[in-house]
Formats: sequence, structure tokens, C-alpha cells
Amino acid sequence: MFDAHDITLTVNGKPVRASVDARMNLADFLRKDLKLTGTHVGCEHGVCGACTVLVDGASVRSCLMLAVQADGRSIETIEGVAGAGELHPIQAALARHHGLQCGYCTPGVIMTLRELDHDRAGGTLSEDDIRAALSGNLCRCTGYQGMVDAALELFGPAAAP
Repeated sequence: MFDAHDITLTVNGKPVRASVDARMNLADFLRKDLKLTGTHVGCEHGVCGACTVLVDGASVRSCLMLAVQADGRSIETIEGVAGAGELHPIQAALARHHGLQCGYCTPGVIMTLRELDHDRAGGTLSEDDIRAALSGNLCRCTGYQGMVDAALELFGPAAAP
């Protein structure tokens, strides 16, 4: 038997009520209980960034956060990023710049870039800013340049209004 706790949270704009084991991490809750399998679990130590979600707008490694800690919070997963039948501009830019290959790290990268976009408050970002933000997302396929180029297209000096 497990130590159950009732939680209420918002996931991708929808209210969720659930009873969870006190030891269940947020990644497992999202994947197993809510069937939101876009949040990937890689290292289970918070190092790889594959499980990155936004909690109240800030990026969080969902493998390190307990589901009970999400009680009363707003969670955004990769499933909440795109509109119906359309790619989010970050997703489209990554595709244009070949910033994704196998796709395992892609959800975490997108969530990291979503936070970066929000935090920049309309200002522009340098390549160094973007690389620093992406440094917490491990990718073994792309070499990062396509990701950086996509982010520069959207957030760099050339993107300024």
C-alpha cells in the first residue's frame, strides 16, 4: 500500500485532481497517470533535461520534482505547446534549422526555449545566452548548432522588431 495524497493542479490549461503516492515523481505522474508521454525520462538524475516541463512558467526537471509538490501549481508539458494542427513557432524553427533528429531531447529543448522566450520579455538574445540556456539539455544527435540557429532566428538580433 502506498501513502496517497490528493492533489489538484492545472496541466496544459486543464484542471486535474488525482491521488498520488507521496514518492511518485512528476514525470511518472504525467506519463503514467495522465498519459502525457511527450515528457521523456532519460537519466532520472536531472542532468539530461529530457523531462523538462514548465511549472508556473519556470523550467523544472520533472524527474526530480514529486507530484505532490505540484499541488496547486500550473504545469505545461510539450503536449500543451502547439495549437490544434499547427506547430508552435519554436517547433517550426527547429524543423527549418534541422535542430532535431532522433527527437528524444526535443520536448525538453522546446520547453527550455519556451521559458527563455518568456524570460527575454521581447528583448533579443545573443548566441551565448541561447547556448547557456540550452546547456542543461543533453543531445547526442544534433551537435546543437541547429537548435541555436533556430533560437537565434526567433530571439536573436535579426528577430528584433
